[in-house]
Amino acid sequence: MSGKSVLKRLDWLTILIYAILVFIGWLNIYSSTFTEADQSIFNFSTLHGKQLFFIMASAIFVVIVLALEVNFYERFSSLFYLISMVMLLGLFVFGKTVAGATSWYDLGFFNLQPSELAKVTTALALAKYLSDIQTDIKRRKDQLYAILILLIPVILIVPQPDPGSALVFFALIFVIFREGLPLYYLSIGLFLILIFVCTLMFGTIWITIGLVLGLILFFLLKRKNFKVPIFQVAIACIATILFSLSVNFVFEEVFEQRHRDRFSLWLRLEKDPKKLEEIQKTIGYNTYQSEKAIESGGFYGKGFLEGTRTKGDFVPEQHSDYIFSTIGEEWGFLGTATVVILFTLLFLRLTSLAERQKNDFSRMYGYGVISILFVHFFINVGMVIGILPTIGIPLPFMSYGGSGLLFFTILLFIFLRLDSNRLKESF
Repeated sequence: MSGKSVLKRLDWLTILIYAILVFIGWLNIYSSTFTEADQSIFNFSTLHGKQLFFIMASAIFVVIVLALEVNFYERFSSLFYLISMVMLLGLFVFGKTVAGATSWYDLGFFNLQPSELAKVTTALALAKYLSDIQTDIKRRKDQLYAILILLIPVILIVPQPDPGSALVFFALIFVIFREGLPLYYLSIGLFLILIFVCTLMFGTIWITIGLVLGLILFFLLKRKNFKVPIFQVAIACIATILFSLSVNFVFEEVFEQRHRDRFSLWLRLEKDPKKLEEIQKTIGYNTYQSEKAIESGGFYGKGFLEGTRTKGDFVPEQHSDYIFSTIGEEWGFLGTATVVILFTLLFLRLTSLAERQKNDFSRMYGYGVISILFVHFFINVGMVIGILPTIGIPLPFMSYGGSGLLFFTILLFIFLRLDSNRLKESF
């Protein structure tokens, strides 16, 4: 397919939304890092100047991504996945530690975060495996292999420690559900999350009491139509209680103190008012200041470069993970609503594109792109407005960061390149 033909077949609505999000992100990075001493846009020693450089670098990679033949991505997806896993392993020897996490390679002019690359390659590898003619997601063996593709990067990223990035990979399980994984797996997962949270809040004893009472009530109401053998019910109950018992061990021995503090703040686990106040001043400080910044913006906002909390540097990392709070303060409800609407339009458009794919690999990869971007968006905004615990996850296309912007762009434009070939039955 010629270059002109590729350009004609690209979905320009998606590209327009992407460009607007990138521009809004850069504009607010500029505002959150602005100083009277240096107002130059093209000073690449400043954060906004570096982000502008990353935007230009991303544009170059867009050209490369679109220039490659579509079968290149499917053919070499397994190799890309292997390379990214090796890069994650290499962090334990050659990685650079920033803010307590060894998640970067120091390349001198640029810090490369391989977990961002791994999101792209894992989405490709999963799509490749699921689209294989020999794969049947109804079979337990194939289910295990598909889930293993997601677990390998998680196992390598958690010890860095970077649980936020590791969490994103679980978003790809929605691709497996889209392709036919039985929904009872999702039910089990949601049930375990509920047991985990309830155990932290109430303890294993109350979980056990609630379980027993629930079973008694269930048998009284459904005993005639209940066809599941009693021993299976007993095994499920015992497994649930054992899982509940393991929660405290994981919470105390596996989680770091900063993670425990975030859960304590989110679930209000700490009963001591003084200790709770101390946690709020440390772990909860970012979220508190972020909420205040958004609240102070009102409906219309204070105006570009007029955010007093932004100028006062009240919100740490406001140019990266908390960029949404800058939008809230300076552009108000109208600004934040615009961003939410743009992301919503992006997800709806990508879903439409994924559904119209005639090639299985393209469709599955498309849903991988949607899953990764949506989880980033949902968790980041939820964290900034205080409804979710603080997790170091950037807002796609908008937060400061070279690795994030570069690989989010590659992630999206690989799918747009695949979509440009949608009228062919196969490739």
